[in-house]
Amino acid sequence: MGIKSFRPTTPTLRQKTVSDFDMVTTDKPYKPLLESKKRSSGRNNSGRIMIRHRGGGARRHYRIIDFKRNKFGIPGVVETIEYDPNRSAYIALVKYVDGERRYILATTNMKTGMSVMSGTDSEISEGNHMPLARIPVGTMIHNIELRRGKGGQIGRGAGTYAEVVAKEENMVQIKLPSSEIRNVGEYCMATIGQVSNVEYNNIIGGSAGKSRHLNKRPHVRGVAMNPVDHPMGGGEGKASGGGHPVTPWGKKTKGLKTRKNKKASDKLIVKRRKKKS
Repeated sequence: MGIKSFRPTTPTLRQKTVSDFDMVTTDKPYKPLLESKKRSSGRNNSGRIMIRHRGGGARRHYRIIDFKRNKFGIPGVVETIEYDPNRSAYIALVKYVDGERRYILATTNMKTGMSVMSGTDSEISEGNHMPLARIPVGTMIHNIELRRGKGGQIGRGAGTYAEVVAKEENMVQIKLPSSEIRNVGEYCMATIGQVSNVEYNNIIGGSAGKSRHLNKRPHVRGVAMNPVDHPMGGGEGKASGGGHPVTPWGKKTKGLKTRKNKKASDKLIVKRRKKKS
């Protein structure tokens, strides 16, 4: 997993970097696990824009990913490792002994021919899926369930992982990438290892066209607008109104806490994440 740069023959290529895709073994996805994906462009069912700066982009098919990993006790072999346009991590196509194929999240050291399995009888090795109660303290994990049987919800992005730090009664404490420590039920499942494509956050798009291909439309600063268009617009020179940065509708955009004061999962948080200085 590395990053590829280019000779600066154009202004765009001077800054642009891409992944070298050295883990990827094929560019042809497994068709039975593909679904058509309709582009919403940030609009709701009545056509109103709910999320700004989205639209266009290259056409995609959705890859059906097995986040539950519920083929317990049935070994499988990694056939291919593929690029997925819908997520930052790579995915792996696993063929099980009974002939069924499923996509799972690929780990950093995963290779074709590697054996993976789910269930309480699985070995403590990368790519295997098992209850948190069986995973030793200090192990890196990803694709972590918060509710038993619901499927992995935490640790699914490129390069992410959590760490098992303690076990108490029927709970397991995991340390998340944000440094938050949270209790999770011991029967909830998780996959051993770190998610693939660790260098993803270091990739530089380099051009506006690349952003448009990724379904991102231009983001205009509020201070560059007129007063009729934004609360921070207008003024002589670079004036931002002297107030706190806000959205076009007056909501604060930096530092506003959006978490509910009374949330059921608060009791599961052992240590809050570190505040940004």
